[in-house]
Amino acid sequence: MHPLVELAKRSVEAYITRRETIGLLEDVPECMTGKAGVFVCIKKHGRLRGCIGTFQPTRECVGLETIANAISAATEDPRFPPVSEKELPELSYSVDVLSPPEKVSDVSELDPKKYGVIVVSGFRRGLLLPDLEGVDTVEEQLNIAKMKAGIAPHEDVEMYRFEVRRYT
Repeated sequence: MHPLVELAKRSVEAYITRRETIGLLEDVPECMTGKAGVFVCIKKHGRLRGCIGTFQPTRECVGLETIANAISAATEDPRFPPVSEKELPELSYSVDVLSPPEKVSDVSELDPKKYGVIVVSGFRRGLLLPDLEGVDTVEEQLNIAKMKAGIAPHEDVEMYRFEVRRYT
């Protein structure tokens, strides 16, 4: 198991069983240093159970970003009730570390298998990670991101793309 995935798993288990937020060990692996946006997704029997993240860093390092977002994915995803202790053995985790978003001017610069997308209209913004099952076209990716942001399908948006390093 990749160290970031192990960290996400330990974070959720400590929080759900003891309401404890773990910290980082003294000698952290290089993958936990530096700053980046991080998404943590939790699945139960292959089905999404929670996914929360930040598209830009909000913490001192990737490790702390992973801890916070893992706990949020387990307890604050509005699509699901909080994870229960009895579910813990059935969960699997993935951690996506995001590259900085770059603005794009045309949909031809997007690819749903390679790039995640951020759409922005005023104060509303929606994000969709890349390479998601069932999302095969740029149009599907943009429509889902708009829907998440409460942006109508016909509304113009600013578009940003980003890449991820996905750890499972």
